[in-house]
Amino acid sequence: MFQWLRSLIFTVQMYLMMAVIGIGMLPLALWKQKYVYLTVHTYCRWVMWTAGWMVGLKTEFRGKPPTEEALVAAKHQSFLDVLMIASQIPQPKYIMKSSLIHVPVLGWFGKLTGSVPVERGKRAEAIKQMMDGVKSGKVPGGQLVIYPQGTRVAPGDHKPYKVGSAVLYTELGQRCYPVACNVGVFWPRYGILKKPGTAVIEFLDPIEQGLEKNAFMSHLEDVVETRSKELMRDAGFKFD
Repeated sequence: MFQWLRSLIFTVQMYLMMAVIGIGMLPLALWKQKYVYLTVHTYCRWVMWTAGWMVGLKTEFRGKPPTEEALVAAKHQSFLDVLMIASQIPQPKYIMKSSLIHVPVLGWFGKLTGSVPVERGKRAEAIKQMMDGVKSGKVPGGQLVIYPQGTRVAPGDHKPYKVGSAVLYTELGQRCYPVACNVGVFWPRYGILKKPGTAVIEFLDPIEQGLEKNAFMSHLEDVVETRSKELMRDAGFKFD
């Protein structure tokens, strides 16, 4: 019960500070692009810092994140992995649900970073939206983060990898950085409770250009799922 109350207080302040930091920094962000990323990084680091002392959830980073323009294909288990990845790359932008673009603060900075909103459940249309958004030239460069499974996936569950990441890998002509994590062991998809421990994201070896679509998809899923399971087991999660 005590941990749940700590988690509730942490969650309330997390969203309150999203408004405080986002609105407070918005004039600067609208003035210069560098302040967009400063705001994003400041908020992400605030959440990670407060998670450490408010609920006992530490964060750890492994591997080398990209600094050049690149595609980042990541395991997605909760809001925390979004923040952790964004905190480590210089110019983060996301393939995000279209409904989020209308959310105050979150949606504003989604637009300012050049994140690409797509409709869930309409694969052909979503792929076209992704490519149109990325190729339009209206969005700033940087590191484009996509979640190949298309949604948050709880530890122990499995959802298929979707073709959108392969399309972006082929069309953008950039290397792809896979990312594994164990975040869902401590910070679940839904609910208030956050558990103490160490949440890890790991940037894996980049996938260079040149693979055909099916080979890319197979390799991406293999390395992300294998390493994520290892990280989750190390964190004490037991698979059935």
